[in-house]
Amino acid sequence: EENVVMQRRKWIWYLLLGMNVTLLALLGMQYGKNQRIQGQIAGKVLRFHVLANSDTVEDQNLKLAVRDAVGSQMAELLSDVQDRAACEQVVEAHLPEITETAQAVVREAGYGYEVHAAIEETDFPSKTYGKFTFPAGKYEALRVVIGEGAGHNWWCVMYPNLCFANSMYEVDASSGEKLREVLEPEEYAAVLES
Repeated sequence: EENVVMQRRKWIWYLLLGMNVTLLALLGMQYGKNQRIQGQIAGKVLRFHVLANSDTVEDQNLKLAVRDAVGSQMAELLSDVQDRAACEQVVEAHLPEITETAQAVVREAGYGYEVHAAIEETDFPSKTYGKFTFPAGKYEALRVVIGEGAGHNWWCVMYPNLCFANSMYEVDASSGEKLREVLEPEEYAAVLES
């Protein structure tokens, strides 16, 4: 009888081990799929990232003023852009003006912070814009850093345009349609399901 109990325990242990191995394999497959989809999405979008000097109320308000000024400038410059490559080219060509615009806002507010603007690969957390949630991961972004860039930041999707709609920073139906055109069905479903 003791032998039967040991056999049962052994079978239960094997069963539990098998279930854990299966669960880990399924989780690994899902993680791999999510990473693949994030990488595909990242290749089709350009993000916009503004970092405040610090978390003081004044620096956070300054960040929003810089966001608004650069956002207005970019909305105009990117109004006819039809793909990510063209968007990136326009942004790259106007980096000096983007920096000047942001720097002017900082100076007019009475601060001496330097501003740096560049297109950079940046880690983004999972972020929701309207009904669209973009998975965490590395994305190319227009990154505007004010001073030390040590404060809370602001982000959106510059291409396809989820940043600048009818009223600034509102995702509308046309934004969603453009996103649907740019992404493959599996990618679009992923940003809707997240």
